Amino acid sequence: MTRKEYRSEKVVVSFDPERCIHARYCVQGLPEVFDPNGRPWIKPDRALPERVAEVVICCPTGALQFEPKNGGAAEPIPQENVIAVGVNGPLYVRGDIHIKGPLGETLFEDTRVALCRCGESRNKPFCDNSHKQVSFRDEGTLGDSRLRKEPTGDGRELRMTPTVNGPLLLRGEVEIWSADGETVYRGSKSSLCRCGYSNNKPFCDGSHAEMDWRDD
Repeated sequence: MTRKEYRSEKVVVSFDPERCIHARYCVQGLPEVFDPNGRPWIKPDRALPERVAEVVICCPTGALQFEPKNGGAAEPIPQENVIAVGVNGPLYVRGDIHIKGPLGETLFEDTRVALCRCGESRNKPFCDNSHKQVSFRDEGTLGDSRLRKEPTGDGRELRMTPTVNGPLLLRGEVEIWSADGETVYRGSKSSLCRCGYSNNKPFCDGSHAEMDWRDD
């Protein structure tokens, strides 16, 4: 992933276009700083650095990040790990996120990501808005809970491992929220659907094998 940096005297804002799904929280929150029609489209010197940081943290995908200068406060790691299921869209994750490889190696760390659950992203495990192109439909409700409460010994760390041709394995204390916020599951171990075919979304029910879904 290639990030482009936009600098002012007090803050550096970086942008990863591969993770942007045009949620537009930045444009709506600080249009004088984030103007998609401007060149450059990010001008961090047009607002107080604290306000720029506040709006960047609202970016649900992590496409936007900030780095304070001159002793400013960095983005805090959230006290709780939360996964919110989007209507017809991705899993929005906030927390102490560690995406792992098959041998347990850390491939990626962040506090904000949007993860594909339609099965069609070209940037897996991240969402790239392919759910819109394939007309993925899911109301964002929570199926029968498969989020178990088991000790992990990892503190606040949320480990997420995309498996070959299979689900996303979760390990670590986490809350999973329905799209309307009415249903919340809490636990520390589960498998989430990545293929888009599960009848028990967001949890995996083995449909990836039946549908011969493939992702390496």
